Amino acid sequence: MARKNDQYYYSVLSEGIDYCTQAADLLLDTLKNYHPEKMDACIRDMHAIEHAADLSKHVMMSRLVKEFITPIEREDIIELAQTIDDVTDGIEDVVLRLYMFHTKTIRPEALEFGAIIVSCCKAMKAMMEEFHNFNKSSSIHQIIIDINRMEEEGDKLYTQAIHALYENPTDPIEIFTWTEIFNHFERCCDTCEDVANVVESVIMKNT
Repeated sequence: MARKNDQYYYSVLSEGIDYCTQAADLLLDTLKNYHPEKMDACIRDMHAIEHAADLSKHVMMSRLVKEFITPIEREDIIELAQTIDDVTDGIEDVVLRLYMFHTKTIRPEALEFGAIIVSCCKAMKAMMEEFHNFNKSSSIHQIIIDINRMEEEGDKLYTQAIHALYENPTDPIEIFTWTEIFNHFERCCDTCEDVANVVESVIMKNT
């Protein structure tokens, strides 16, 4: 589908998802081994990932401005880069709220969300590895379906988590903080689906 030098854009988009995966792994590890006193270090590590992702995207955008011919529409590259970046930003937002709200313990649903987000990022990586050759790929459509299914699992988990949170409310501060945290977990799942939807849209326009 693309000339040899066009592989640059697919490579950078795939690199963006690598940053998503690093952020998701760090989030899940933080949740599994949660220590409030170590959140400063976690935030620094997460921000380093997010900053590296931003730099990679900006370098690509600078090249894109000067490019005369691109492997797919320029607007599609920009939208895909931004939606991928939104995933990393969303994961960082979860960590920031755990810190800002002085969260002492982790609710079990948070661990489930973390696992779903890691799975989504791994699936996005597999999807992007097929994207440069989507006309011949035998798996990319199924991967997109899998990501959509995982997002639905996130929606279901969100409903269950909020229901459990409000079932026997005792501490209004805990109710508020975990409602906000769960909202951001759910948005992470949504942004992963957004990436899959953009990829699907590009495929539809180019086949």
